Amino acid sequence: MHFSTKAVRAGEDHKDPTGAVVVPIYQVSTFRQTEPGVEGEYVYSRTGNPTRAALERAIAALEEAEHGLAFASGMGAVTTLILGLLREGDHVVAVEDLYGGTRRLFDQIMRNFGVGFTYVEGTDPKDFKAALKQETKMVWVETPTNPLLKVIDIKAASKIARDHGAMCIVDNTFMSPYLQQPLKLGADIVVHSTTKYLGGHSDLIGGAVAMSDSQHYEKVRFAQNAAGAVPGPFDCWLVLRGIRTLAVRMDRHCSNARKIAEFLSQHQKVADVLYPGLPSHPQHELAQRQMRSFGGMVSFHLQGGFEPCKRLLKHVKIFTVAESLGGVESLIEHPSSMTHASVPREQREKIGVTDSLIRLSVGIEDDEDLISDLAASLEHA
Repeated sequence: MHFSTKAVRAGEDHKDPTGAVVVPIYQVSTFRQTEPGVEGEYVYSRTGNPTRAALERAIAALEEAEHGLAFASGMGAVTTLILGLLREGDHVVAVEDLYGGTRRLFDQIMRNFGVGFTYVEGTDPKDFKAALKQETKMVWVETPTNPLLKVIDIKAASKIARDHGAMCIVDNTFMSPYLQQPLKLGADIVVHSTTKYLGGHSDLIGGAVAMSDSQHYEKVRFAQNAAGAVPGPFDCWLVLRGIRTLAVRMDRHCSNARKIAEFLSQHQKVADVLYPGLPSHPQHELAQRQMRSFGGMVSFHLQGGFEPCKRLLKHVKIFTVAESLGGVESLIEHPSSMTHASVPREQREKIGVTDSLIRLSVGIEDDEDLISDLAASLEHA
């Protein structure tokens, strides 16, 4: 079955007695038992809910995994993975250019529980190998990275982790399952913020993981129920609705982003453009191999530092100044003062998240309108 067909049909419940074409919203907290201690398929919605189960089936199908789990947020998914799979004394090797919230969780919370972290640049797979320790249990990859859009070789990173006896986790939020399927490249677990492209309309908060290893699944599922960072039925239904149009939306996101990246690369006020679809991108050939297309995220450095960035963001009309990404509307943000403000300045600047960096989440509006908006706003930068 082709992906676009799967996206429309995944998660369907053919056992539903009503014959509903769309999975209903089971807005219920608890379920009737026929007698004390005789439980049905569902007992309590923290443990399981039919709407959430449909979403979890859909996530697994899209990532070509055996198992899927849904969470109340992307960070809820990340936290539960760590809680379920790691113990005090374990070590994680992670790419240094991570979403700021992930880095904050690792450094300011998980270190307090005795989990160690080493950060590497990661575009050379040897970086991962050099950072491995005897206690390394996990290699954590974001690709493309956030916000510098570096592309990490999933197949190589997964092999290095596997040869060491560790897991490889890939945050696939920027690409969605339509553009990249890490499990097919050797990864053990995929994580998503379903808030982003899977939901696609900036109207929900959610997260998900997918995997095929049943032992990993049972551990994470236990932690999901025990910790309780689960989404409500309505949010699950919204993600399911978003998934139905994922393929067509991603095609438009990619088309618009490519045109905007090409426009910015020719603008005199732009120092450089970070987009895997440009031949000038250092990992362009790798991106061609492991991604269907190049995504809807574009980052660029403006000449002159923070003040031109501030002026640009104050003058956009169609782009909305806001954090997050992956919705049908185009967003623009300044990572060092917004999404990555929680990362200490020294760490940010060391990896290239400087005050001159702008990140775009390119939506599905008309590409000419988006380019005109940027062109006019750049006049003020």
